[in-house]
Amino acid sequence: MIKNIIFDFGDVFINLDKEATLKELAKLGVENVTEDMMKVYYDYEMGLMTTQEFVDFFHNEFKIEKEQLIYAWNAILLDFPLYRLSFLKELVASNQYRLFLLSNTNDLHISWIQDYWGSELYNEFKDCYEQFYLSHEINLRKPNTNIYEFVLQNNDLVAEETFFIDDTKENTDSASSLGIKVWNIDPKSEDVVNLLSREEFNL
Repeated sequence: MIKNIIFDFGDVFINLDKEATLKELAKLGVENVTEDMMKVYYDYEMGLMTTQEFVDFFHNEFKIEKEQLIYAWNAILLDFPLYRLSFLKELVASNQYRLFLLSNTNDLHISWIQDYWGSELYNEFKDCYEQFYLSHEINLRKPNTNIYEFVLQNNDLVAEETFFIDDTKENTDSASSLGIKVWNIDPKSEDVVNLLSREEFNL
């Protein structure tokens, strides 16, 4: 029986255009993703470097100005359909599940979301969760299994009683290896609001 639900953020609640940042960076002359770029990205996402250090890397390597980089970096972020918030609030009101958010999110992205949504909407969304885990704040990231172990142990959750929704198969595979039940959601054809009717959820 499912008692706990862990949600990803991007392409689960907020829509993403995952190619947009690469397209914008290409316009600025960054046409190839290097190993150094990926290491910087992962470090930034885990909060192991500051936003200033992240911006400086692109400026020093590619002569990209701060404003240009921030625009390109945040181009991935799209809209938040409010019917998904309504679904989430219904889950809260049902008092049947403990709800958690677990997202690979960096400081620039969450700052954009807070500004674009406004504090009222952002806090309304955040307050739906018992814990709101962002990778750059806890220095862990998916798909590393230690991030799921962190959530389970810190909240006394039983893996087999926990359900995790994420749009990246690598992430759900990793969680599944610990006994967590998963839904690798396809944002092109599936919607989180249909969670309670999913076969995976009711096994």
